[in-house]
Amino acid sequence: MGLLDRLPPMDHLRSEKMCFVQLIFPAETARLAVTYLGEVGLIQFKDLNEDKSPFQRIFVNQVKRCAEMSRKLKFFSDQINRAGVRSSVRPALQPEIDLEELEAKLGEHEHELLEMNSNSGTLQQRYNELFEFKLVLSKAGRILAASQNHATPSDLELDEHIYDKEVDEGNSYLLEQGIQGASESGVRFVSGIVLKSKALAFETMLFRSTRGNMFFNQAPAGEPVTDPISGEEVEKTVFVVYFSGEQTKAIILRICASFGASCYPVPEEIVKQRQIFREVSSRLSDLEVTLDAGIQHRNKALESVGSQLWRWIIMVKKEKAVYDTLNMLNFDVTKKCLVGEGWCPIFAKSQIEDVLQRATLHSNSQVGIIFHEMDTIDSPPTYFRTDKFTNAYQEIVDAYGVGRYEEINPAVYSVITFPFLFAVMFGDWGHGICLLIGALFLILREKKLSSQKLDSFTEMAFGGRYVILLMALFSIYCGLIYNEFFSVPFHIFGKSAYACRDNSCSDAHTAGLIKVRDPYPFGVDPSWRGSRSELPFLNSLKMKMSILMGVSQMNLGILLSYFDAKFHKNALDIRHQFIPQMIFLNSLFGYLALLILIKWCTGSKADLYHVMIYMFLDPAGDLGENELFWGQRGLQIILLVLALIAVPWMLFPKPFILRRLHKERFQGHSYRFLGTSEMDPDSEPDSARSRHDDFNFGEVFVHQMIHSIEFVLGAVSNTASYLRLWALSLAHSELSTVFYEKLLLLAWGYDSLIVRSVGLIVFAFATAFILLGMESLSAFLHALRLHWVEFMNKFYHGDGYKFKPFSFALLEDDED
Repeated sequence: MGLLDRLPPMDHLRSEKMCFVQLIFPAETARLAVTYLGEVGLIQFKDLNEDKSPFQRIFVNQVKRCAEMSRKLKFFSDQINRAGVRSSVRPALQPEIDLEELEAKLGEHEHELLEMNSNSGTLQQRYNELFEFKLVLSKAGRILAASQNHATPSDLELDEHIYDKEVDEGNSYLLEQGIQGASESGVRFVSGIVLKSKALAFETMLFRSTRGNMFFNQAPAGEPVTDPISGEEVEKTVFVVYFSGEQTKAIILRICASFGASCYPVPEEIVKQRQIFREVSSRLSDLEVTLDAGIQHRNKALESVGSQLWRWIIMVKKEKAVYDTLNMLNFDVTKKCLVGEGWCPIFAKSQIEDVLQRATLHSNSQVGIIFHEMDTIDSPPTYFRTDKFTNAYQEIVDAYGVGRYEEINPAVYSVITFPFLFAVMFGDWGHGICLLIGALFLILREKKLSSQKLDSFTEMAFGGRYVILLMALFSIYCGLIYNEFFSVPFHIFGKSAYACRDNSCSDAHTAGLIKVRDPYPFGVDPSWRGSRSELPFLNSLKMKMSILMGVSQMNLGILLSYFDAKFHKNALDIRHQFIPQMIFLNSLFGYLALLILIKWCTGSKADLYHVMIYMFLDPAGDLGENELFWGQRGLQIILLVLALIAVPWMLFPKPFILRRLHKERFQGHSYRFLGTSEMDPDSEPDSARSRHDDFNFGEVFVHQMIHSIEFVLGAVSNTASYLRLWALSLAHSELSTVFYEKLLLLAWGYDSLIVRSVGLIVFAFATAFILLGMESLSAFLHALRLHWVEFMNKFYHGDGYKFKPFSFALLEDDED
């Protein structure tokens, strides 16, 4: 162990060293100091008022004011979006204002906008009513005129372009009168307009309610009408209902009200219809001018607000965040200072002290801010400093679970192992080049895309652009090893080592090939493609390669558990967890990996399935032709015995040693309180007796038993799980071959240019959406599972909590 002791510390593999600090702010300095700390963003405050509701906190009124200003800003944003006004990306330079001035300004703007919206709504409602009245006059007038035998064709048209200079005092009287006077025959009518979707039900209800004592006539309005509630344009129908009697009149009016139908008076005389039509048209023209002027005035007001909206939103968010943080602090006994506690990285202590001194100076306080480190039994948060390259890998690990404080970080290894395992399943250097082009596009447009609002899929791809880059590079590398370019092999690194038995090569796919020169220098020989032994050869190669990679990565995980235990000075885990786990895994599957390498190097034809099965069934039996080296049978017996010893070694010693250490640690402590009446040990939650009772040997033993059984069974299942590398690689290769042969080559066999073009297009779409889309997602998910389950469970606990500092930089990404 002397060599391992001399290794440098694993600084980059562990979270930042944290310290628990206490800050004592004078009341006049607290707000400015917390604001400066938010700009630095390197301290996570602890809530000292968890037992208080939000309404019992110190600065509840300030938080309410900020929430009210946020509501007004959200109202302005909705109004700007609804009006389609473009707010400037870079707000105009304005003098700085404080919170009180901003609150007053927001109140003025809100009152102005509400008043304009109210006036605009009133005018729009009046405009809609007049527009409906115009439609009713036009359509209902024709219906009434058609019912008169003496009407001439020229009387049926209303001139829409002639306006009378005289304007009626108002149309309120007209709108109130929906019932015309009785004619000589006693038949009366109601005219109005109703939604087209309700017209049939409206007519049916009228017929049933009046028992058929009415006549219903309708005509489409011809123009869409703006709905006053939703603001959307809807289709409506103009109707005229003929009836007789006061009781029928009341029924018809109630049904009109229930269906939302609007009734408008239409005189029977065509002269009066024309006069009213001109008056309504004149009023509509005036309202259009008024509405346009109001919209222009409203848009100018929204533009002035929009030019500063983003700056105001950030300002209010910062103020609210400051007061939310101040609500996590407590007053001291003198009620003159605020006391706060929290976590910060050790490297940031000097920077925080400088910020606090600057806050004291700028607030003209006579008393400085006290900042000192404290002891605590709480576990510190986990904080990793990442950049744009490593952040995506850290997010992959954090999705499994945030690491414990100063626990080994798997993200450092995942930077290489994750894209490499993906490439083992996705290996094709043609597909890898396509992924590389996509990754380079995202990286080269990094500045532009980072400042835009992206959809969820594009945002996910952009966040993982460097992961895609490495996946593409490793896919090209593995594709060169597999010698596959869209499933087509190439003689890139020289000539093939194999040749046909005769010049015609007629038996190349039946009788096989013969070796004529040295092996192909890099990757799979291209002559394997299409030969009769292609599939058995590639199956054997990729399956054995998957086992070697799986055993190597699982050994790495166990080895990392040693470094973790050594860092935390946990010799018990090294002796009774790391050593037996290494012995068990390598006695079985490490031995299998050794046999694979020996078979590859010697060219032996031994059956490794037979060797591994009879290692358990008949350890002392004769291996015969399956013997790969001298002394193999004796080595198998030794390895099998070591594997059997390792299981109880993992299970029994650790719980009993923990119980003995616990007894020795608390031996005699419970007698310390005998004869004293000042303190009852049972009443103190942190007393020696309570801590002694916390140790439950049965629970510890069951936990260790579960952990041991899980490792033993997991060693088998995890090794088998790595065979997914072989399965997905084979599936990707065969699917690519099918698309190439059955789409592209089949279409290329025709002389028609159209057939070839269609075949090429279908092949391109199949490659893009299935091989590059679905297959890459499948390989990504399987690589994710291999890291989370097979690799990280060997050493990674993932039950910590993330360092979440109070930082203004995080507010710009907040959507609320």
